[in-house]
Order: sequence, then C-alpha cells, then structure tokens
Amino acid sequence: MKKQKVMSKVFVNKILAGTATGVIIGLIPNAVLVGVLKYLSQYRLATTIGQSAIIFQIATPLIIGALIALQFEFSPMNLMVVAGASFVGSGVVKFTPDLGENGLYVGAGTGDIINTMITASLAVLLILFVGDRFGSVAIVLTPIVVGVGAGTIGFYLYPYVTAITSTIGKIINNFTTLQPLLMSILIACSFAFLIISPISTVAIGAAIQLNGISAGAAAMGVAATTIVLVVNSWKVNRSGITIAIALGAMKMMMPNLFRKPIILVPCIVTAVICSVPVALLSISGTPGSAGFGLVGLVGPLASLDAGLNIGWDLICWLVIPVAVALLSQIIFEKGLKLYNREDVFKFLG
Repeated sequence: MKKQKVMSKVFVNKILAGTATGVIIGLIPNAVLVGVLKYLSQYRLATTIGQSAIIFQIATPLIIGALIALQFEFSPMNLMVVAGASFVGSGVVKFTPDLGENGLYVGAGTGDIINTMITASLAVLLILFVGDRFGSVAIVLTPIVVGVGAGTIGFYLYPYVTAITSTIGKIINNFTTLQPLLMSILIACSFAFLIISPISTVAIGAAIQLNGISAGAAAMGVAATTIVLVVNSWKVNRSGITIAIALGAMKMMMPNLFRKPIILVPCIVTAVICSVPVALLSISGTPGSAGFGLVGLVGPLASLDAGLNIGWDLICWLVIPVAVALLSQIIFEKGLKLYNREDVFKFLG
C-alpha cells in the first residue's frame, strides 16, 4: 500500500513537472511579444511575428504532452503519441460546422490545461499497460489505440472539466456585485491563486468579461504573485527560472503549489495589500488585461489607458508589490518561520 502511494505521488509529480515546463515554452513567446508588437502593428513583419507566436501558443497542449512523456522516458514514437492525444483532448482545436461549406477546424488559445493533463495521464497509463503487447505492429496500433483512444476520451471529458473553470468564473463574477474595496480584495486574491494553478486566468477574465476596477483587481492579483515569486526565487533558483517567471511563466510553479501550498501565504497577503490602491484609485482594466498582470506590461498599460497617471501607475504596479513582497518575506520566513525559501520556492519541475 505504501509503495503504491509512493508510485502515485511520483506519477503525479511527473505530470505536474511536464505540464509546468510545457506551459512556459508554449506561453512565453506570445506573452513577451504581445505588449511590444502592438506598438509595431503598422509593420507587416511585426504582425507576422505576432501571428506566429499565437500559432505557437496553440501548440501548448502538444508541448505539454511531449514533456510529460519525456518525464517517463518514453521512446520517440510513444512520446509523440502522448503529445498528439494531449493536443486532441485539450480542446484547443474544435470543429465548427457553421464555418465554410462543410465546417472547419478552428484553433484558439491553449485549450484546457487540466483536461490536457488528464488526457496525457490516460495516454501514459495506456502505454504503460500495453507495454510490448503490440509487437511489430506497434507503429500502427499505438497511435490508433493510445493516441486516438485517449484523445477521444479527453474529447468527451472536455465539457465536464471545463465546467470547473466556468464554475470558478461564476463565483468570481459574484464578487463584482460587492462594494469596490471588498470586491478588489476578493478578485485579486482569486487571481493570485489561479495564476499558479492549472486554471487559465486569461480564460476566466475573458469568459466573465471582467472590466473596469474588477479587471484591474484581477490583473493586480496576478502581478502580486509574479512579484512574490520573483523576489523569493532570486537566490534559490537559476537566473533563467527567475527571468522566465518575471516574463510570465508563473504556472511553472504549479508543482510547488501542489507540494508546498504554503507558497500561497505571501502571494495572498501581497495581493490583499496591493488590491487596496485598485479600489482607492479606481485602477481599471479590460477583459483582455485581467489575466495578464505584469506580463507584457498589459495590466499597467491598460490602467494608463483608463486614465491613471504614470507616477501612480509605477507606484501601484511596481513599488508597492515589491515592497510588500520583501516585507512578507521577512515576516513569514525570518520572523514567523512559516517556511524556508529554499524549500518552498525552489523550482520543482
């Protein structure tokens, strides 16, 4: 029983590690380029680069599936079968019968990361179960049985799994009916947690059409977690890891969240304090900026466009989060000794 528990833990950790790295690779290019390229939209090359980054982002489930399979040291064929199944089950490409004469397959976003993980897990388990049973016809049967099979199961699970995101979105949407300060705190805390979970903050922000102060609070929650992770990662991870987080790869800390949930304490506290200026200064955003935070400077630029002056913009988006993150580090790690930075913020992927 104990051995089975250990094996289950190792299995989950490998799924999380592959997902965390895959999310970084898939999302970073568009996250970094989107803020810069929008100012160069008059140039054809800039537009093409932006389109290429979006298409690359659509391949995120494929990348996640491949990296999960790599965690299990699968052969090249089995690796790509898991990748293909993950792509199908993610829902990133959907058949739209109303487009064209006979319908079209349309790709958008990154798909549902949770369903990608579930589908990849099913594909991995099927490959481990099948082993060498297919013999010389493995090249034919493995893609059909495992790739299409697991992908189809993921396809049918997709509506039920995405209902989780929908339910969370509805709960957060209820916060928008509260008075501004309480609303800002609750929304900021929600997004501070979601940005290091498998759930997409961008998808939720767009799905419930957060706007105005509610969108500003959502983006501030993401920004708060980003700053906390950067501040605490600086001396415990390689510089590349910290830079990746700063550029938008907060989800790479998913394994840390599942294994060391204490990581949420400084994130939530920082989000609470940083959300206060959002309500007091009416820091606003759009449905498109709600899930990005500091990534590509989307959050700060959206609040500038909404009328916040550049001085307050710098103070609210950078000075206050950095100061609170540093202070929370001193209080929680050195004062209250709730955790050790090396233990909690060391990248586990």
